[in-house]
Amino acid sequence: MTEPAAAETPFTWPGEDTSRVPYRVYTDPEIYELEQQRLFQGATWNFLCLEAELKEAGAYKTTWLGNAPIVVVRDQSGSFKAFLNRCAHKGAVLCYKPRGQITEFNCVYHNWTYDLDGKLTGVAFRKGVGGKGGVGPEFDQNAHGLKPLRVETYRGLIFGTFSDETPPFRDYLGPELIASIDRVIIKPLKVLGYHSQILPNNWKLYAENNKDSYHASLLHVFHNTFGVVRPNMGGGIKLSANGWHHLSYTERTAPNNDPTGMEKVRSLKDQYSLEDASVMEHNLELGDLVTNSIQTVFPTLVVQQILNALAVRQIVPKGIDRTELVWTVLGFEDDDEEMTELRLKANNLVGPAGFISMEDGCVGGFVQRAASADPTGQTVMPMGGRAIEPSQGSRVTEAAVRGFWKGWRECLGL
Repeated sequence: MTEPAAAETPFTWPGEDTSRVPYRVYTDPEIYELEQQRLFQGATWNFLCLEAELKEAGAYKTTWLGNAPIVVVRDQSGSFKAFLNRCAHKGAVLCYKPRGQITEFNCVYHNWTYDLDGKLTGVAFRKGVGGKGGVGPEFDQNAHGLKPLRVETYRGLIFGTFSDETPPFRDYLGPELIASIDRVIIKPLKVLGYHSQILPNNWKLYAENNKDSYHASLLHVFHNTFGVVRPNMGGGIKLSANGWHHLSYTERTAPNNDPTGMEKVRSLKDQYSLEDASVMEHNLELGDLVTNSIQTVFPTLVVQQILNALAVRQIVPKGIDRTELVWTVLGFEDDDEEMTELRLKANNLVGPAGFISMEDGCVGGFVQRAASADPTGQTVMPMGGRAIEPSQGSRVTEAAVRGFWKGWRECLGL
């Protein structure tokens, strides 16, 4: 007689710190479901979309907050509202196109309608037909609106949360990392385009990857070869006070003939062995010599500046071992044609087939594949010790990754 399989042991975190991470966090469906409840529907701010994508009243965009489908709309007053993209009647998705223009929300299933504030305004056959059927007198139409999210905007970025306990966004991020967003988003934004890719791994592996600052000069050969990121370049790691959010940045030394670093870095054919070196040109529009700035807002947003390639990356969980990564490529509203062309060229460095980030699309799958073989094993993160602290002048540290896991544990209560 075959013995029944032993029940899986309850999940516990090994040790007191976050320098070791159980592989099980990437492979356990119960942990994935717990994340949806306690992290994504908990006290966190999650990026939804951009103000620049919703320019007129009635403009909407569909997006995700964890597993939850969300619709964001600009109302008649110009304010931004976000709702669970779900009809209050049978739960059908209301807006099934990625973006569009509406005067009201209308469910195709049974034609319930809602205004742009989410209020239920119409129920088909409410009074029945020919005096028969319809809803009963106890039905309270005002009690069946769309489920709203709290919304805050910052520098043209729109964030949402399900929780009343989430602190204001500026407090959530902290003053030093708010200043880092201010450094990059210096003017109103415009959208230049989108990339989307499916990663064969748990969402947290890509979240970690962005906080792992020292792999850039090892995995990404282009970085090292062409001087976007090298271990001996200036820069460092900044962390929020709670360790949840981070910034990794790299900067060049100022050119000898320009100690202020305020002129354009041009004529790079004598520095790089590229058929077309213009892809590496860098207009120093932000007032410094930073070549690479990767900032994360816990849990799923990345704000990117690589040379003049500006973008936001949204991490969307799609299951225990599947993640969608949505890139929104950005410029500023007042960019001229030459500047737009420079940004688009630089964006060849990143994205699903980018000279740099192509490798990031597969390494998470390598980890996922191996992690599934031994859920009792653990990763080891000794770089920079066990502390969660900033690092000036060096990016050879895993402090920001440890900070991610600190936030994850605090949100999940594990």
